[in-house]
Amino acid sequence: MADEPLVLGIETSCDETGVGIVRGNTLLADAIASSVDEHARFGGVVPEVASRAHLEAMVPTIERALKEAGVSARDLDGIAVTAGPGLAGALLVGVSAAKAYAYALGKPLYGVNHLASHICVDQLEHGALPEPTMALLVSGGHSSLLLSSDITSDVRPMGATIDDAAGEAFDKIARVLDLGFPGGPVIDRYAREGDPEAIAFPRGLTGPRDAAYDFSFSGLKTAVARWIEAKRAAGEEVPVRDVAASFQEAVVDVLTRKAVRACRDEGVEHLMIGGGVAANSRLRALAQERCEAAGIQLRVPRPKLCTDNGAMVAALGAEMVARNRSASDWDLSADSSLPVTEPHVPGHTHDHVHEVSKENLYS
Repeated sequence: MADEPLVLGIETSCDETGVGIVRGNTLLADAIASSVDEHARFGGVVPEVASRAHLEAMVPTIERALKEAGVSARDLDGIAVTAGPGLAGALLVGVSAAKAYAYALGKPLYGVNHLASHICVDQLEHGALPEPTMALLVSGGHSSLLLSSDITSDVRPMGATIDDAAGEAFDKIARVLDLGFPGGPVIDRYAREGDPEAIAFPRGLTGPRDAAYDFSFSGLKTAVARWIEAKRAAGEEVPVRDVAASFQEAVVDVLTRKAVRACRDEGVEHLMIGGGVAANSRLRALAQERCEAAGIQLRVPRPKLCTDNGAMVAALGAEMVARNRSASDWDLSADSSLPVTEPHVPGHTHDHVHEVSKENLYS
């Protein structure tokens, strides 16, 4: 184990300041500082608020992670950071911090892809990813089907949302139902006491002429909102639990159906589900049911590793080190639209450690 790379990962793509430390595929620390409460009154994430929160939380969260892992910063073999996609200002805070620590420590810097990190985190739960693996990533910003043949260099997009992401739809329906923010956990909770067949909400992009692997939740969101408005206009009580259950079923039905279809079409025997919505209990249950019926092995990390966290970034960084991928240059910058086809941002040289000194400047 001591020979495996020890990597610290920094994640600041949205409202979570995540710092993780891994040794190979072993998780040593997963420290998170969330600013979700600061965004709740706005009903969604405010980029400027998130950026300020990252600035305030960065150093304390890194120090907490190092203490939790029981390691010194000097012992690290590399620093990994989310370079994109995400909120530009939030990403810049993480990238700047990672560059400062890497420079001071004389360690290689790895700018990695947020989506690829969500896939790679499963290695901390279930061991090395099979190659290839189909990944269904579902969160507030993304709903994507990705085929990974090599998590460090070969991730191919199969399909994505053409409008609202699944997590975004959960947030919007929770707002219409006056359930608060974020919407995913609360809708999941209410849905457990509701009837998923009570209301026949539409399944977007499931017709014979529709894109096989793309997603659309805007129409579903509108249909649910109008159904609720009609009930209220008629002076009738809205059956919140049944609405939550029926809406949730419409979302997870489409997600799992398309993911299993992609696996079958591509001859892939492993499906990994990640992203914040992967914590949804019904998504996990239906995915397991459909994967078993199709002979597909399902891999889903524990809920804490599904949401944004530094551990996933560290996991991908450790894989970069283990496979001798080139480190990023010092001019690494944040890219809010970094494509998933770029799992990391390589530098022009294999040894980017500063020329001034390779000694440890960090105390």
